[in-house]
Amino acid sequence: MWQYEKKLQYPVNIKNPNPKYAQIIISQYGGPDGELGASMRYLTQRYGMPYDEVKGLLTDVGIEDLFCILIILI
Repeated sequence: MWQYEKKLQYPVNIKNPNPKYAQIIISQYGGPDGELGASMRYLTQRYGMPYDEVKGLLTDVGIEDLFCILIILI
């Protein structure tokens, strides 16, 4: 049996919210030219590559982009 607690790792206190800045940050994550879109394109294009070296390169680049998103979120 497990218990789920929804709490943040670090406390967050936002004194002055800035919606324009938040919109810029969100567009960099999930927008058409954002990191998430780029990493998904790299990871899906790898399946059409005829050479293993190119598949490996696209996999590495796609995973690196996903890791950058993770670093930004932490």
